[in-house]
Amino acid sequence: MIRRMRAMQLDSAGAPLRSVERPVPEPGPGELLVEVAACGVCRTDLHIADGELAGPRPIVPGHEIVGRVVALGEGTGGFAAGDRVGVPWLGRSCGACAYCRGGEENLCDDPIFTGFTRDGGYATHAVADALFCFPIPQAFGDVEAAPLLCAGLIGWRALKLAGDGGRLGLYGFGAAAHILAQVAVWQGRRVHAFTRPGDRDAQAFARSLGCTWAGGSDEAPPEALDAAILFAPAGALVPQALKRVRKGGRVICAGIHMSDIPSFPYADLWGERRIQSVANLTRADGREFLDLAARAGVRTVTTAFPLAEADAALAALREGRLEGAAVLIPGLR
Repeated sequence: MIRRMRAMQLDSAGAPLRSVERPVPEPGPGELLVEVAACGVCRTDLHIADGELAGPRPIVPGHEIVGRVVALGEGTGGFAAGDRVGVPWLGRSCGACAYCRGGEENLCDDPIFTGFTRDGGYATHAVADALFCFPIPQAFGDVEAAPLLCAGLIGWRALKLAGDGGRLGLYGFGAAAHILAQVAVWQGRRVHAFTRPGDRDAQAFARSLGCTWAGGSDEAPPEALDAAILFAPAGALVPQALKRVRKGGRVICAGIHMSDIPSFPYADLWGERRIQSVANLTRADGREFLDLAARAGVRTVTTAFPLAEADAALAALREGRLEGAAVLIPGLR
């Protein structure tokens, strides 16, 4: 008897996701078949759905997957049926290019990305490379763990690139920032949250998580920043953030897509200020962060949606109506 699965499929850029039914895939060598318990809704999914990131179509989005192993291909030592795993954005790296050989698999020349170049977690089942899956700490339930798989992981890589300075600015207080703020506060940093101008609810949310200050992106914080991390995909924020960091400060652009950065005076960059992007993640980032998040007592704030309402979850993200992160739950009706 052929088992069937459900998935929300993107057929073309800008089109609504379509509910499809298909046979449950068989895992190949080195692969796991995962029954999806929860899948976070990431801004990258929005960029894919809206066509800002061009990739193969049709595709099943979703790369913040938490589920349980139901079948294993050959050569998948380290996992067993019933294990709970997380499946992140980086689904596989080639292992042969100069970047992979140099310990920079996040820059791999021939990668596979979950939910972008390989079907992802907006589904009841997904296949994943066992080497790129993570055990999920027991401290987290399925739903609260899902946003950690990208919002958390990319935020952690961005924080490492931001350096050890004690005065940190976060632009765009959504899924990633609300996780990262908790980590940074736990580390003893003073976190300054920048939201859409006038978004008092988001500012109150930031303060409730321990942020020292919260205001609009058009406002000046009470002190110069050692670093600023931009999660909002608005290039116009880069020159603004440069004006808020001290000499030698860093501006980290954490998204995979951003609107064009407008021109700005060289004087705003001078003083050895730096602008740097974040590209994907490494498996080492994932192991470090999941362990740290459990020790830091990170708690994600989520809004649950049934799998069939994936478009509604994306719309809520697009319109800024979420506090924290949206999570799709296949079993929710």
